[in-house]
Amino acid sequence: MRMRRWVVFIILIGSLLGLVGCAEKTTTGKESEQKNKVTEQEKKFEEQKAAEEAAKKTAADAETKRIAEEEAKKPKVVNLVDPSTKNIIKSLIPVEMGFGTDNDKYQQELESWAKELARGTETDPGYDTKMILDKIDANGQVIKGKPRVILEEAELVTKVIEASVNGGDVLLPIYITESGYKPEDAAHLSEVVVATYSTKFNPSITGRNKNIELSAQAIDNVIVGTGDIFSFNHTVGPSDAAHGYQPAQEIVNKELVMGIGGGICQTSSTLFNAVDQLTIDYVEWHHHSLTVGYVPSGRDATVSYGGKDFQFKNTAGVPLLIKAIYNGNGTLTVEVRTSAAFQSLLQKR
Repeated sequence: MRMRRWVVFIILIGSLLGLVGCAEKTTTGKESEQKNKVTEQEKKFEEQKAAEEAAKKTAADAETKRIAEEEAKKPKVVNLVDPSTKNIIKSLIPVEMGFGTDNDKYQQELESWAKELARGTETDPGYDTKMILDKIDANGQVIKGKPRVILEEAELVTKVIEASVNGGDVLLPIYITESGYKPEDAAHLSEVVVATYSTKFNPSITGRNKNIELSAQAIDNVIVGTGDIFSFNHTVGPSDAAHGYQPAQEIVNKELVMGIGGGICQTSSTLFNAVDQLTIDYVEWHHHSLTVGYVPSGRDATVSYGGKDFQFKNTAGVPLLIKAIYNGNGTLTVEVRTSAAFQSLLQKR
């Protein structure tokens, strides 16, 4: 009897264990099925996300291509920019000016425009400006002038042509040159006279003599640095009644006529004969149409504000100081001076 009970107990225990094992197997199968479903959903989501991103990229590439094609159809624009103000002073459309169809015509038009921009027109000033040289006043202080400004026309044309292919901005090639001397040298430039020349005039001719005096004062104590260009007209300015100049005889077309400012050519000619003793280069120099009595034949330098000028470049190797000494008794002397320290470096003819 007892044995039978043990057999029944063992059978019950085995049945319960079997049921537990089945339950575990059933649970494990459901979890595995759920995991598979999650993995598939995640995979579908990733695939959908990748497809959407690919579609966005395709659309973006297509839009970029469309914009590029539209831009390619638009004519290229070249903007000319002032390097100081950063302002666009002019915009060019090269194809409308012949670029790509008549390049020679295009270049000629650019050259003409660059010339006007640099040198100016009757109504508008250009970028080019002559140097206004520094001057020493009565107290030995330097009166600052203005630097030389040059717009390089050929360089501008080349830059515009290069930019005409793709368009864009072109900075104007503007070069600024200061006077060629050191500030500390100014106080010593009057130490040594390296060239001098004197001319005579009739002290009784009041008007003409006043004009000589005024023009001499204008060039007196002017500093001509190494490499500087001296312009008589630019230094003296207008020789008109508004600036104190008086009527006097002057040579016009081989005739002596009365005019305001007659006599200033004696100042320019005296200056010429002084600086000609040094190794300077002449930028502009003209003779009178008649022989003048105050210098030998061929040794004169005629000037007329707004017209003929006397210009030279200081290539003597050292900075110079011009001294003009007017004597009411009838003499005008122009001296060229420099520092004693520079005397041995000075190049003379």
